[in-house]
Amino acid sequence: MTTTEISSLLQEHRRFDPPGPFAARAHVKSEAEYRAMAARAEADPDAFWAEQARALAWSHPWTKVCDWDPPDARWFVGGKLNVAVNCLDRHLGGARANQAAILFEGEPGDVRVLTYRMLHREVCRFANALLSLGVRAGDFVAIYLPMVPEAAIAMLACARIGAPHTVVFGGFSAEALADRLKDSRARVVITADGGWRRGQVVPLKASVDRALGMPDVDSVQHVVVVRRTNNEISMRPGRDHFWDDLVAAASPVHEARGHDSEHPLFSLYTSGTTGKPKGILHTTGGYLVGAAYTTRMVFDLRDGDVFWCTADIGWVTGHSYVVYGPLASGATILMYEGAPNQPGPDRFWEMVARWGVTILYTAPTAIRAFMRWGDEWPAKHDLSSLRLLGSVGEPINPEAWMWYRKVIGGDRCPIVDTWWQTETGSIMISPLPGATSTKPGSATRPLPGIAADVVRKDGTPCGPDEGGFLVVRRPWPSMLRTIFGDHERYVKTYFSEIAGCYFAGDGARKDADGYFWIMGRVDDVINVSGHRLSTMEVESALVSHPKVAEAAVVGRPDDLKGQAIVAFVTPRSGAAAGDALAAELRAHVAEQIGALARPEEIRFAEALPKTRSGKIMRRLLREVASGAQTRGDTTTLEDQAVLEKLAQSFATDE
Repeated sequence: MTTTEISSLLQEHRRFDPPGPFAARAHVKSEAEYRAMAARAEADPDAFWAEQARALAWSHPWTKVCDWDPPDARWFVGGKLNVAVNCLDRHLGGARANQAAILFEGEPGDVRVLTYRMLHREVCRFANALLSLGVRAGDFVAIYLPMVPEAAIAMLACARIGAPHTVVFGGFSAEALADRLKDSRARVVITADGGWRRGQVVPLKASVDRALGMPDVDSVQHVVVVRRTNNEISMRPGRDHFWDDLVAAASPVHEARGHDSEHPLFSLYTSGTTGKPKGILHTTGGYLVGAAYTTRMVFDLRDGDVFWCTADIGWVTGHSYVVYGPLASGATILMYEGAPNQPGPDRFWEMVARWGVTILYTAPTAIRAFMRWGDEWPAKHDLSSLRLLGSVGEPINPEAWMWYRKVIGGDRCPIVDTWWQTETGSIMISPLPGATSTKPGSATRPLPGIAADVVRKDGTPCGPDEGGFLVVRRPWPSMLRTIFGDHERYVKTYFSEIAGCYFAGDGARKDADGYFWIMGRVDDVINVSGHRLSTMEVESALVSHPKVAEAAVVGRPDDLKGQAIVAFVTPRSGAAAGDALAAELRAHVAEQIGALARPEEIRFAEALPKTRSGKIMRRLLREVASGAQTRGDTTTLEDQAVLEKLAQSFATDE
């Protein structure tokens, strides 16, 4: 996006007002209330964020709300609080003590329920266990676990004693784990003998052993192992300890103290495939304010809600909306270990019905997979407990949004389509479900207190429907503070592109109503004969065709056009892939967007290469389409065979 704006020609005119009964009970009940709240935040940001911070329990008051020395921010300066106290201890004085905090279901079907009182006891035990291993405030602890309650317990125990954690997604390879251990200088690794995924054991402890044997991985003194799958593992005496043994010897009493608002809470490494991973550093006070505020406002939390965010804790979504945001708000969360179609395509819907889930927060890639599997699977189950649906991770195609609303939400549940990032810490742009009229595919407007905009390269605001850079003009509490160990990279990466602004790396446009339409990473823009096209909008045009379940669009080098559009398409069940459908889809895209967006090539695939978190790996598709050898770490792929089949298909045609 250096010279020409992104073409933004895909139009969406459907609009849905908040259901009356929902709005009547919502925290923010009307457009007028939203506007008043946003205006108050705009007029006096410090007063607004101080109001949100007072919803938490502080052990020592702050002296200044925000100290902003661009690009560096400190929030709630001088204030002290303890994240674990806010998530647990403060809920123990009344009926909430015996309310379920975590409902857990493993892929094999095992179930555990932890009340707030029980969770508090387990967190205190593990906090004492970490102290017994010599962990002190400021020491990093790495967490490499499946989606089991011990993952949340470990995070909260680290927060309790002031030891910042770095959670490494359980799908990452030993090499990726080693990179993160080297960079963070972690003293302890918390892992499991294995985790369950599609009926198979993911050998986590074996990966830890390999990582610790790699060059320069020399900071780790202890490894704590959760017994999960009971597969055979090696244990090194003196270094390796079973979780059960440590907590059995630990006291269930731990007196927590407040930590400075700017004390590091966690680093989370972006899963880049080239270069050194970026350790995004978040701090205690501002992060928790952002996570709690957005959980309460975006999901309109009420007593009795069962909140299911389907993300793994290895991603920031799992940090903010499985653990910290919901527990700080006193919610009941559901954790699930395995795949959404194990043992069958209705696993999610069976769980929604059985656990009485009221709020479901999942990814567009998962939604499109559900569409492909067929409406008959959710139809088998009573989904009437659901009252709110959410989308996270990437822009959602309008037709996937409509399917989600109709088939899963029964045309009664508002949808909150959320935009945010690892770096932002919490949701930035989203509808407020009781106040905001929604448009399929739009994240609507920034939350009160968030100064987001769409601008040109020179920082001037774009006009309606003019594609540009998505930026944030003012600091916000849950923003990253730095890239761990590399502040110069932090400044260059996030604050050097657009003068005076945080640049998110995403392209977007605002329509005449001020609604934001996220068009994907700027890296995913295709330059066709001088026209810069958003891959997300071409994908949305394809998915709007009734015979398409899912699509991914990439560019490949072209001598004449600069880049040519290549579309990978998964047809819906019953649709015949072939030349006739390809021609039909090309014409459909041209009709929806314009002839310049017509794909040069359409490849049909039974499945697209995705990570275990459900994101399409477009980098790999670009390499396949260009005939290049795939590079970088591919161990997070859900199914390696999908990529191999696509690459073989291209090679056969050459």
